[in-house]
Amino acid sequence: MRQYFLCGTAGLILVLSMNTVNACTGVTLKSKDGAVVRGRTMEFAQPMDSHILVIPRNYEFAGIGPSKKTGLKWKTKFALAGANFAGQPYVTDGLNEKGLSGGIFYFPGITGYQTCGRQQESAALAPWQLLTWILTSFATVEEVKKALPGIVVYNAVFDNWGSDMPLHYIVTDAAGAGIVIEYIGGKLNIHNNPSGVLTNAPDFQWHLTNLRNYLKMSPQGVKPISVHSLKISPLGQGSGMLGIPGDYTPPSRFVRAFFFAAASIQRKNAFETAMQIFHILNNFDIPWGTVRSAENEVTALEHTQWISVCDLKNKFFYYRTENNSRIRVLKLLDCNLDSDKIIKLKMESPEKAEDITARLK
Repeated sequence: MRQYFLCGTAGLILVLSMNTVNACTGVTLKSKDGAVVRGRTMEFAQPMDSHILVIPRNYEFAGIGPSKKTGLKWKTKFALAGANFAGQPYVTDGLNEKGLSGGIFYFPGITGYQTCGRQQESAALAPWQLLTWILTSFATVEEVKKALPGIVVYNAVFDNWGSDMPLHYIVTDAAGAGIVIEYIGGKLNIHNNPSGVLTNAPDFQWHLTNLRNYLKMSPQGVKPISVHSLKISPLGQGSGMLGIPGDYTPPSRFVRAFFFAAASIQRKNAFETAMQIFHILNNFDIPWGTVRSAENEVTALEHTQWISVCDLKNKFFYYRTENNSRIRVLKLLDCNLDSDKIIKLKMESPEKAEDITARLK
């Protein structure tokens, strides 16, 4: 998710750059015991101030309609756990008590939201509200697919940042069904997602077509060949993936994520699978300074702010942050799902190195 913003007395101003990478990456795996686990990275140029949220059942929300009028009103049917942004009561990634999960991914240059007329305002949602509505209202992907045509998602401006938000979405349920939701040319597009992968632009169907350029990628090493009396062997392990794109652009990350997930050895349970996804997503971690705008701006550097993993079987929300690599977990079903308020916990915390010196004495 690519977002530059500057702090000043006037507040936060969002500056979107098409010349820079938009680097969120998501993958999905399934364990031997049938657990579905989905994970993603979250990239941002400045601190997102993310918090862990638990949104309870029967909590009332109101969509933001055009001209700041009230849009869709809804009361949460299912409790939800996830991570927010900029102090908002909406999640950018999370899962509900039924195991439906989803994430928001930046989608610049292609997003074209729907037109919202006066008669449609009661069904209107701002783009950053859509995922929270989905995860608090439905239990399965099939339910989401049936309900989405009745909602109008329009090009609302997020006042905190003074800009709109071009987004697309991944949604996955506990049975393993998955979709990608995109708004292009004013129309809703719902794509089945057998890959379980999502990055950013171009559109999802383009990414699937692009995979056809990499059909020779394999976790198996390449066998030596002989030319006359000369035997030529690979230089080392990993030769089957020689040529896989290694840059941070969305198309390259999609290819890598797809093949890393496809090559992943299936683990026996949800916990092992969650840890496997963290290992996969470590390959997409962006250190400070490696991604800069075309103007070489050093005041707003794209970097990985956090990585989250959703265990859809046990309803666990795992995460680690850029300043604390320790993996933490929120167990949704152990929370008060009937609270009268949203529970909020700051996501970031200081890194601590374990001192093992005493063990050697």
